[in-house]
Amino acid sequence: MNGIGAIIIGDEITLGRRQDKHFAKIVELLAARGLTLDWALYHGDNRERLADVLRRSFAGGDIVFSCGGIGNTPDDHTRQAAAAAAGVDLVLHPDAEHEIRARYAEIGREVTDYALDMGRFPAGSRIVPNPYNRIPGFSRGDHHFVPGFPQMAWPMIEWVLDTCYADRFNRRPSAEAAILVWKGIESKLTPLMLKIEAEFPGLKVFSLPFLGSADVGHHVELGVRGAPEQVPAAMALMRREVTGLGYDYTEKT
Repeated sequence: MNGIGAIIIGDEITLGRRQDKHFAKIVELLAARGLTLDWALYHGDNRERLADVLRRSFAGGDIVFSCGGIGNTPDDHTRQAAAAAAGVDLVLHPDAEHEIRARYAEIGREVTDYALDMGRFPAGSRIVPNPYNRIPGFSRGDHHFVPGFPQMAWPMIEWVLDTCYADRFNRRPSAEAAILVWKGIESKLTPLMLKIEAEFPGLKVFSLPFLGSADVGHHVELGVRGAPEQVPAAMALMRREVTGLGYDYTEKT
């Protein structure tokens, strides 16, 4: 199965003016459906560089959620970059035009060509409905482009997941367990990690070192993630081997 990625766009993020909220939420939305995020990228509002990123991403075949830059202000470049990456023109999508006109009628404003720019997407795109204010995002293949506003982006991502990828939900049941290895040294634990992955091919071993603080001593969080039926035996092996290396450990709760 192809991977899942996220591209989070905006100078406000890359210049540190705002803290990103999309990454954690996308991980949460995926996890609720038995899916995981394979990669993420932050990118500023630079059209040419973004087009290069999207060319590579389009060619990669992953499912990608792109947040930000699809508006019609001078610093919004995502629609144009996506069109350049796909080698197509921006065209006014009829469904997007309908939604924009409906929204402007609701708020009593005149629809201008400038407003309709928000519905000009790369030719061949599909719209992503926006339940917040009806101004849609768009999809091209398995790339899905939503606004940077969390109130809009998150329900739009949920809609894409539930509409387009429900057949992928919970395909691979997963479990996780870990221990805290006190005063552990990763280099000394590495042979054990390799041994577990060799003996339990359905699992991925992870280690997260913690250098210590005034409240908690130095330790390594050592665990496995993957096929539920393999986790108990792998953890039993891990505990025996860690003890054999002379380390104390406690269960991670």
